[in-house]
Amino acid sequence: MNKALINNLTKGILKENPTFVIILGMCPTLGVTTLAANGIGMGLATTFVLILSNAFIALLKDLIPDKVRIPAYIVIIATFVTIVDLVMAAYFPALYTQLGIFIPLIVVNCIILGRAEAYAAKNNVFDSIIDGISMGLGVTLALTLIGGIREILGAGSIFGHKFINSDAILIFILPPGAFIVLAYVIAIVNKINKAVYKG
Repeated sequence: MNKALINNLTKGILKENPTFVIILGMCPTLGVTTLAANGIGMGLATTFVLILSNAFIALLKDLIPDKVRIPAYIVIIATFVTIVDLVMAAYFPALYTQLGIFIPLIVVNCIILGRAEAYAAKNNVFDSIIDGISMGLGVTLALTLIGGIREILGAGSIFGHKFINSDAILIFILPPGAFIVLAYVIAIVNKINKAVYKG
């Protein structure tokens, strides 16, 4: 594997993490991360849409007239979101119920449209797929981390397995807890990025 491919594959995890560095897609980040399992489910759904929409937009970019570029991208993204929505409703009904309206809202998630416009529309299919994988992994890790921290502190459990019998800190599973955890994790990631990437 060459260095450029490795950089492209890993950039979304830390250096250009969509949630912690670029600060995109805050609605699902704050809305669904009460549990680690919700974070994984939302992250994987977003990753699926990112990979396939990036691939199709890169494939069709020369055929789409500039005047209808954004509507065309949204139609492509909405197609894959519909697939995710139906598959989750059929095979993962409990998770689907937990995530609720946030699954259809992937269509207008800034991360998806942002990567379509900033990357897939300017690069080849292979590189766009790698970008989708990278950003999707970054989102999945971010949502799972936030959901895990909130679940541990707010419910005394992780992935539904309770390990603290005493009262947990209720605020962490309430909306303010999402803001508190996100702020601290962003600060830590920025500190790590400054140390690793020297500024």
